[in-house]
Amino acid sequence: MKNSIQNPRKPQQINDPTPLAVKEEVRQMFDNIAPRYDFLNHFLSMGIDRIWRRRVYKIMKRHPHQQILDVASGTGDMAILASKLKPEAIFGIDISKEMLNEQHKKLKAKNLDKLIKLKVADGEDIPFEANSFDIITTAFGVRNFENLDLGLSEMHRVLKNGGITIILEFSKPTKTPVKQLYQFYFKNILPFLGSKISKNSHAYTYLPESVGHFPTGEAFTEHLKNAGFRNTTSHPLTFGIASIYTGQK
Repeated sequence: MKNSIQNPRKPQQINDPTPLAVKEEVRQMFDNIAPRYDFLNHFLSMGIDRIWRRRVYKIMKRHPHQQILDVASGTGDMAILASKLKPEAIFGIDISKEMLNEQHKKLKAKNLDKLIKLKVADGEDIPFEANSFDIITTAFGVRNFENLDLGLSEMHRVLKNGGITIILEFSKPTKTPVKQLYQFYFKNILPFLGSKISKNSHAYTYLPESVGHFPTGEAFTEHLKNAGFRNTTSHPLTFGIASIYTGQK
């Protein structure tokens, strides 16, 4: 993909300082836990997150996939998995420079640094031109958007006509006893273990709080529709602990 896809727009000007303060706090939090993020991600999910990403991969295989964008790319598990599709190019963006630094180490080790290009960028102001990508993925990232609708609208803007966005995100189980077990784990065990290992107490209290306030199921697909997506779907995973959402442009 050539440099011509770069978005010529200037960064969005925001008069209210509060969103920038919140965004900066989230960026710093992920910068701080970046070196331990992969271990904690797999350990605290008992490896289930890998299974969830493979479900995303299976959906990707069914669609054109020459140009792929991974939003909130983090340490790159989704982008690395997408590389198996042999696309022309993959771009990964994230607001956390340290998370992308960790991903770059993995890409170098796997000889994928030529295929997967990384850029520090905000998912609510994606630095690419409209109609640039066949597929956009994001795993556990949209929950961290300051303005969810703006982020989804940006993803819709840079997606090609007919392209698909695939979003993997935590959701909330509704059936007994999974609901109760999930709530106990998220509110007690996960914050305790996460803070002990990462040495960052805020990061793993933020996780259950952010999940608790995030729209799931049909409530989330309504946001996709409002952003312009069609043929939206919602697929609960592992008793509703996570969900895969899709939408086409």
